[in-house]
Amino acid sequence: MNGKGTNSAAEAIPETGPEVSEATVRLAAVTRTYGSGDGKVTALAGVTLEFTGGTFTAIMGPSGSGKSTLLQCAAGLDRPDEGRVFVAGVDLTDLGETRLTLMRRDRIGFVFQSFNLMPSLTAEQNVGLPLHLAGRRPKKSEITEVLQDVGLADRARHRPSQMSGGQQQRVAIARALVTRPAVLFADEPTGALDSSTSRDVLTMLRSLVDQRGQTIVMVTHDPIAASYADRVVFLADGRLVGQMDRPTAEAVAAQMTHLESAPC
Repeated sequence: MNGKGTNSAAEAIPETGPEVSEATVRLAAVTRTYGSGDGKVTALAGVTLEFTGGTFTAIMGPSGSGKSTLLQCAAGLDRPDEGRVFVAGVDLTDLGETRLTLMRRDRIGFVFQSFNLMPSLTAEQNVGLPLHLAGRRPKKSEITEVLQDVGLADRARHRPSQMSGGQQQRVAIARALVTRPAVLFADEPTGALDSSTSRDVLTMLRSLVDQRGQTIVMVTHDPIAASYADRVVFLADGRLVGQMDRPTAEAVAAQMTHLESAPC
């Protein structure tokens, strides 16, 4: 139990069924296009992909390959034109806006490159904000626990202006984790950080997977960041073009060089 209030029957999120795949996130033949006519762009073209629970996956590809679109569709922030998306056994594709909002609030975490913290609030107040918005009064213990998970228990009373960029990103990650989501999506989470601070944040994400069993899916352009993952998935022109288990920064960089130099 995570202490969330119950939803009305009309707004209830379906429970995971006994026959659901062990994959925490599953995309089945997902296609997403933008525009029409001569200006039509296919961002994703029939992508089928699974993310197993308790694993860390990096998504990589050249500019315009569909990385962010994949993340947004998987997180329920964008709807595919074709195909289906499942998170924690729930088919997001046909959910109405109210139920989709509840799903994103309760079971999906999202972290962006920008920290998006409220400057007037302390770290603990920023972390508790999603619970307040959901109509819950957060318990001190659950805020403390998630701040401990990201190594910031001693910064609970600090405001963003009193913290480094890396600490602010940790607060943003703690805020995304406070609802104990099934999956944490991260879009270039270290893109605004220097290399040393990036390593600290990536080490922390790695520990969330290894010690807490958190499922993490991260878009990155950085081979070093990708090397912290269990698996790297490569996209090009909206299609899945390969994957790499137990990646090294050197192997990822070589694959990215190959993809970026390949003819269109």
